[in-house]
Parts: sequence; C-alpha cells; structure tokens
Amino acid sequence: MTEPNVVTLLASATEIVCALGYEEAIVARSHECDYPISVTKLPACTESKIDTRKSSREIDDQVKSIVEQGLSVYRVDGDLLKKLQPDVIVTQTQCEVCAASPKDLDRAVRDWTGTEPRIVSLEPNALCDVWVDIQNVAKVLDAPDRGERLVAELQKRMSAVEVRASQSAHHPSIACIEWIDPLMAGGNWVPELVEMAGGANIFGEAGRHSPSMTWDALCQANPDVILILPCGYDIAESRRNLPAITSQPEWPNIRAVTKGRVYLADGNQYFNRPGPRLAESLEIMAELFHPELFDFGHEGVGWERL
Repeated sequence: MTEPNVVTLLASATEIVCALGYEEAIVARSHECDYPISVTKLPACTESKIDTRKSSREIDDQVKSIVEQGLSVYRVDGDLLKKLQPDVIVTQTQCEVCAASPKDLDRAVRDWTGTEPRIVSLEPNALCDVWVDIQNVAKVLDAPDRGERLVAELQKRMSAVEVRASQSAHHPSIACIEWIDPLMAGGNWVPELVEMAGGANIFGEAGRHSPSMTWDALCQANPDVILILPCGYDIAESRRNLPAITSQPEWPNIRAVTKGRVYLADGNQYFNRPGPRLAESLEIMAELFHPELFDFGHEGVGWERL
C-alpha cells in the first residue's frame, strides 16, 4: 500500500507521526516542527504573526490583541498546500495559540478542486487524550496496531516511573510556571505528570487550560520546588525572561529558592508537546523531585538548576 502524503501543522503531531514510523510520509511541517532534527529539511507551510524576540509580557500582549480581534496567530501557506496535495493534514483544536486550527485550514483549502485531504484534529486536554490522539493518527495512517503498540510502550515506561516515585515517603509541593509574565501555572497534563512523578501539585488542574496565577498566591503557597517550563521557550529564553520574577522582593524568601530547588526546563521541547516525549517530561520531573531515586541523565539538556 502506498503511504499517504502527510502535512503536520503541530510539533507534537510531527513527533507522533515519526514515532509511528511514518517520517518519510511527511511532505511539509509547521514552522515550529523541529524534532526529530531531520524534519527541519522539509518545507514549512505556516508562520507566526507573533514577534517571538519580544519579552514574555510583550508576547502575551501580542497574542491577546490578535485573539481579541477574532484572528489566528498563524498564517497558513495555502498555495504550498495546493502544490503538495497532501492526503492527510494533522492539526489541533486544543489551543488557538499553539498551532493552525481547522478554521485556518478551511481558509487555505476551501477553493481546492477534486479530493480534499483528510484533516485530523487533535485535542489533548489531558494525558488520556494524548493516547487517543496517537491512536487516531495511527488509524488515519492505516496503522492502528502501531498506535496501540506505541501507546502501550509509553504507558509502561511512565507507569514504572510512577510506581517507583510512589515509594518515596516525601512528596514535595510543586509550583509549575508555564508563563513568566504574566504568571501562569501548568495545566492540562502537567498536573498529572507532577502527581505521577511523586510531587504534590499546587496550581493548575488536570484536563483544564493553564490558569493565571498571582505573585501573592505563589508566595503564600511557598512551594518546596518551583519548576519553570514556559510554553514555547527553551532554557536560554526562560533565563532571559526570569528577572520578571526573580527581581520581586519576596523571591529570596520562598522555600524553593532558599533550598536551591528552582529549576528551568525546556518547556518547548518537552512539557508543552503532547506527544511521545511526555515520557521524557515525566522522567525530568522524577529526577528533580526525587534525585535519590532517579537519574535519567536529562540535566543539562532537558533541565538546569537556576
């Protein structure tokens, strides 16, 4: 059977397709798809309207301004899609800031003639949804068995971490910061990962979008551990924006700071991509929360100490 031509408009979707063994079927990607590194040779059929060189606060202002106008933060290259004539396009409906939505695609392909591509829209609100999304992509690729195997492998790997972490008598309180300015906490699957890694999540609720949080609330919670994993930021970019919180007069008195347990994680590559590398994300948390039990070797790549 001939493999379908696939366009992935979401970094996690690209990782899912590749993990299923269909990297060679991908003919185009989004501008944010960069893993595995080999996919970067493919043409990008989206671009962002956001100037990502700006500060955390300025990026937030840009996004809010565009969304309030009922517009998308992405442009889709309809001409390129027409030229490539993909059989399958994978995008998402979970977050209008994360990737091109079906609405964006409708604009790009509405005047096509002939057979239109199958649009697979992922909606990962919680960890269980990620497994469903993987299986849905596998089904569209006519490889349901591969989807079942991949999900089973990831669940087994993560379950082993959860079981070992549960053996610890200490479950530190955790504050996950998903955006620096304004402050936002980790939501969706992040609280689930915290609990699986043997931590006690303070802010954010599993299955719900990342909530806003206040500086006062963070200080009052006085967490044992602070994990900074901003959406779309690597570790270097997170460091660049850190003064927005580390310059606050109360910062030195927070328990996590006094104990030297503030960590920066690569939110862009790991925690904010609802795909196969959520397994690595869990491992990162586990070795941060319980270094006496875990050492997966992610320090220096997936996370750093403040």
